[in-house]
Amino acid sequence: MQRSTRSRGLRSCLATVTAATTVAAGALTVSLTTAAPQAVALDNGLARTPPMGFNNWNATHCDASFNESMVKGVADAFVSLGLKDVGYTYVNIDDCWAEPSRDASGNLVPHHTRFPNGIKAVADYVHAKGLKFGIYTSAGTKTCNAANGFPGALDHEKQDAKQFASWGVDYLKYDNCNNQGVDAQKRYKAMRDALAATGRPILYSLCEWGQTTPKVWTWGEPVGNSWRTTGDISDKWSSMIDKLHINDDLAQYAGPGHWNDPDMLEVGNGGMTATEYRTHFSLWAMMAAPLLIGSDIRNASATAQSILKNTDIIALDQDTLGKQATIVSSSGGKTVYTKQLANGDHAVALLNENSSSKTISTTASAIGLGGSSSYRLKDLWSKATSTTSGSISASVPAHGTVVYRVSRG
Repeated sequence: MQRSTRSRGLRSCLATVTAATTVAAGALTVSLTTAAPQAVALDNGLARTPPMGFNNWNATHCDASFNESMVKGVADAFVSLGLKDVGYTYVNIDDCWAEPSRDASGNLVPHHTRFPNGIKAVADYVHAKGLKFGIYTSAGTKTCNAANGFPGALDHEKQDAKQFASWGVDYLKYDNCNNQGVDAQKRYKAMRDALAATGRPILYSLCEWGQTTPKVWTWGEPVGNSWRTTGDISDKWSSMIDKLHINDDLAQYAGPGHWNDPDMLEVGNGGMTATEYRTHFSLWAMMAAPLLIGSDIRNASATAQSILKNTDIIALDQDTLGKQATIVSSSGGKTVYTKQLANGDHAVALLNENSSSKTISTTASAIGLGGSSSYRLKDLWSKATSTTSGSISASVPAHGTVVYRVSRG
């Protein structure tokens, strides 16, 4: 079963606009019509930087702990723990929120036990905290839950989108299970258009897993605000690194309003070390990936909180230029990434995949920041600052990543 970060986005009107022009030719008047170009994802004004928030799936799956109380508690924690203050905005629910069958009118029905007051009441609670609310469904006949599967949106796109909008949904994660072999572009565009027709701005996250040909990143920009580039992440080093390396070759497809998505964060779930989680968070930020917390933040350790609230790392992810990092060099489990930033700085990440510490080096010129006799380095984890004439080097612990912000002069 594939699981994914289901982000939600809305498409701005893809309706063709017609402009009429009158041309006089003697006594003859000719009316010409010109079709305006179609809008694309970024035209909906959403996800100008990668979305930040929470999704319950990695922490709960379909366990009984996933319910209205949990979702409200996460919204409370966003405020009390300062997560809202550093940019986390979306409180998103995943699979298993619905009853197994639609009602007599074909509408989706919130699960009576998990959500006894309905979805709108939960969305209203989240909105009252100054946050946004996201939901999940699949571009198939059923969702991905292996035990039952809940109603998917295939052939119900308009009805479901209208219902989501009426509940106050701000984000849709649209999965890929039980898709009946229908072409991915046809299915995902149908929901794009249905969301646009509601008139409500809804961030649209395509959870297609990068599975079909042509690959979703080659057609995703006019369809969604983000698209999953990988299968599901799990809370272990090998899975996280695998997702990194699938995604890190796709920088050309990312930008404001349209992002590559290597799946949700595992920080705080307990399967990796603090060093590995810092690597996870650093590299997702370098890749301008959505930052969706996948652990139960209500019970987050001080270490997990410090990682998730590192504002220097978050600033790389949220940089308004919207550039995804590219690889400068990679050899022997040592990789150097560079990311251009809006103010002219560059970020550089030194990744060590080895089981022992390694020295990893590069230069200001190699990361694209030549032309100065002096550079300032800020280590975004230790917060130490230093100057260099161009050399950038660090002893990086096993499975660790050192991240510098590099400035001229």
